[in-house]
Amino acid sequence: MSLQYVFMEAFNNIRRNGLVVLGAILAVFISLQLMFGTLIFGEIARINTLRWEEDVRVIAFLREEFRDVDALRDEVAGWDEVAEVIIFSKADAQEEALEMLANNSSARRVIEERPGILPASIRVRPVNLEQYDPIVQRLQSSPGVSEIITAGPQIAALAALRDGLRVVFSILSVALGVAAVALIANTIQMAIYARREEIEIMRLVGASNWYVRTPFVIEGMIEGLVGGALAIGVAIGVYRVAVQRLTTLPEFISIEIGPEFLTRWSLIILMFGVLVGVLGSSLSLAVHRYLKT
Repeated sequence: MSLQYVFMEAFNNIRRNGLVVLGAILAVFISLQLMFGTLIFGEIARINTLRWEEDVRVIAFLREEFRDVDALRDEVAGWDEVAEVIIFSKADAQEEALEMLANNSSARRVIEERPGILPASIRVRPVNLEQYDPIVQRLQSSPGVSEIITAGPQIAALAALRDGLRVVFSILSVALGVAAVALIANTIQMAIYARREEIEIMRLVGASNWYVRTPFVIEGMIEGLVGGALAIGVAIGVYRVAVQRLTTLPEFISIEIGPEFLTRWSLIILMFGVLVGVLGSSLSLAVHRYLKT
């Protein structure tokens, strides 16, 4: 059995059932496009969440009369939940505020005229995002702390949203993947039925099972491969357009992901497309009465 024969028969089958094959390819394309898009979204969310987690600080503003700042810092630094503690003096707070308000001259004027208006603080970085709440509760009991703020709840909510969307998209991808397998199986069924008389003759003259079956397996692989390649091309294309267009995003949001990620997952998606095609064709071959031994 030559490769030329196998591929010629596979392409002939595809040509005979063009519309059904197109439907199968589209099903593979949509399912893998959704899967790849979910992976890209998840990677962007992961990168940003890690960055935000690094920047999460529990900021405890200190009372004006409080003087034991070093002792409080040493106490907080000894907590298991704490990765880092920084003392932020009034001068530091003023410098930070003036930098943040560079384009707001009236607010800068107020701060410059009243240099002691901003309170000193300690800034605490948790070991991980989930541990900001115990830190807040312990700081609230300190007599030197007047107010506590943190972005932890907002970042935790974003992380929960990310995980929820990942689950939803994963379920949709699996459902569409099953539909793609079914459509490819249906395509192969139609190709087998259209060639039933030819297959019967081949069996009568002693053709082996693999001689008869292999072109149909290759057909399924081609459909899965084309659908996977389209999914990769469109997903990466949309991502690159988004990177070029979304240049006005805030500095704390990044949508850049490494080329290694795209290369690695492109290969995996392509192999998954081939696997979907093989599963669909194998399912059809396993149940079709014209190909039973």
